[in-house]
Amino acid sequence: MKADGGLLRSSGVVSFFTMLSRILGLARDIIFARVIGAEALADVFFVAFKIPNFFRRLFAEGAFAQAFVPVLGEYRQNGSQAALKQLINRVFGTLGMALLVLTLVIVVAAPFFAALFAPKWYLNDPFKFNATAEMLRITFPYLLFISMTGVAGGILNSYDRFAVPAFTPVLLNMSLIFAALIAAPWFDQPTYALAWGVFAAGAIQFCFQLPFLARVHMLPIPVVDWRHPGVKKILKLMGPAIFGVSVSQINLMLDTMLATFLPTGSVSWLYYSDRLSELPLGVFAVAIATVILPNLSRHHAASSVEAYSQTLDWALRMVLLIAVPAAAALMLLAEPILATLFLYGEVMTPRDMSMASLSLRAYSLGLIAFMLIKVLAPGFFARQDMRTPVRIGVIAMVSNMFLNLILVIPLHFYWQVGHVGLALATSLSAFLNALLLFLALRSKAIYLPGRAWLRFLATLLLAVTLMVATLIWLGGHFDAFDTSIWQQLGWWQRSSAIACICLGGFSVYIVVLGFGGMRLSDLKGPAKATTSKD
Repeated sequence: MKADGGLLRSSGVVSFFTMLSRILGLARDIIFARVIGAEALADVFFVAFKIPNFFRRLFAEGAFAQAFVPVLGEYRQNGSQAALKQLINRVFGTLGMALLVLTLVIVVAAPFFAALFAPKWYLNDPFKFNATAEMLRITFPYLLFISMTGVAGGILNSYDRFAVPAFTPVLLNMSLIFAALIAAPWFDQPTYALAWGVFAAGAIQFCFQLPFLARVHMLPIPVVDWRHPGVKKILKLMGPAIFGVSVSQINLMLDTMLATFLPTGSVSWLYYSDRLSELPLGVFAVAIATVILPNLSRHHAASSVEAYSQTLDWALRMVLLIAVPAAAALMLLAEPILATLFLYGEVMTPRDMSMASLSLRAYSLGLIAFMLIKVLAPGFFARQDMRTPVRIGVIAMVSNMFLNLILVIPLHFYWQVGHVGLALATSLSAFLNALLLFLALRSKAIYLPGRAWLRFLATLLLAVTLMVATLIWLGGHFDAFDTSIWQQLGWWQRSSAIACICLGGFSVYIVVLGFGGMRLSDLKGPAKATTSKD
């Protein structure tokens, strides 16, 4: 193994491009709020977009990534270059053919799947139902393109080429912004322009990565071969991994289905609040998980037990450093942040912001758990252990469904905020998922906590407490918590005020961490693992 500055540098590269993507995604959602708001067709578009996006997270970012990367790492560690290339060719061909068939089936049977994911509209709202089926036919091919993009990204990540896969989602946001600003005026219904933007984005992202695969001499020649040992192993690992790594996504899709039974706007409120809560999740937790998975796979292949545990330990500390303050800030500043980003013109209303802020607080409660799951699950997948996270995932999913029933019904009928129950159930089940994953890692002696955890947690708690006190003081100074005053401010006034509040809180947080003895060198983490051929 050779040291190269640790995992922090690679995580920083992924985080930078992911942050760029998320900033553009935020700009995209602001534009969405102004173009389509939270009206009926907005709900339709978000459902039609979430269905392929849901499958994308299962195939491209979830089950496939967690099954493919460890097998790829095993071939790199123990096999020849020819065997590695053969595996990649057959994975591209076999997965591509399966996804092509799935895409054709869903495009043809779009009304059935529209009814499945939006049953209330099928029963009571023909306009929304028909529009959902039409848009689904446009958006679903995105799955084929983006899943193959995920295969390409997995290969590049295994060669420590993290920047290109991290930059690729920027192209999705650029395509959707173009569709909203340039193409939408040419459509009678602007939401259909966004649907075509999703389709185009998938093709663009896939084509973008091909030259970079050629640079590492891994440009695939697709071959359909279900009997290849590597393909069979990946498929065997994928089935259980669908539940193990994607439980939170399954829960979110269930939330969307149930939200169609709630008042108009509920799907959009959940979408906008979920997008904000996913900002720290996507920028930091996914970046860390992306970097540690190939490294954990190499450590496991080399039987480096101590290095394996050290990598997990570093990842958990990094996640907590981001997740805890982010969750606290989002819960405290939910409404002023949402109003700053989305409350302009007549499409979005103050009621929309109020409702979205409630679900954002509920999602923020589970942010720590969402981020922990992203780094705990690879601890099993890198060892090709799919059964443990599957068992835990099923428990969490069942608990989420149970919590939906006991939370949504009273919140909807007594306070008309049923969508908050959906978000809260998702957060609580995520905590259960994260806790069970952690306990399983400890019981199997896969993860052994490093030294000074008590000091780390004490310093973190003190820093977050003083940060929250600073946010409250600055928020009161800028009237951020007075809704009537805040909503009357212009865009520049709101933006500068919220920037000052967040910058002040962040500065206090960093200073307290520094006084608590935390140094940049503590964050670099262990050196990246390398194969014997590197």
